[in-house]
Amino acid sequence: MFIGYLVASVLLALILIGSAIGKLRRADAVVQNLDRAAVPHGWYPWLATAELAGALGLLAGLAYRPLGTAAAAGLTLYFIGAVAAHLKAGDRNGLGPASFLLFLSIAAGVLSVLS
Repeated sequence: MFIGYLVASVLLALILIGSAIGKLRRADAVVQNLDRAAVPHGWYPWLATAELAGALGLLAGLAYRPLGTAAAAGLTLYFIGAVAAHLKAGDRNGLGPASFLLFLSIAAGVLSVLS
């Protein structure tokens, strides 16, 4: 189980770091995706901070499991919000990636408890 937890946590952390950098740099693809979900531009730094905190929590959780479990729980809530925002805005294009990251967050949390 630990290998699954390791893979899920590292993969999710890398994706989150890339996403946070995209938000902070206002990358065109990221801005277009968030605009379709009607996310205010002023939220980008806060969302990027939450993603970076989640990524660091997942990585630190490899050494101290309760922190990884807490980070995965927080990220699950974060991505429930992302899925809800895409659904509310009627954005079907952004729904897939947000749903995948929600699933990966849940998997990291479950695997952290089981391993």
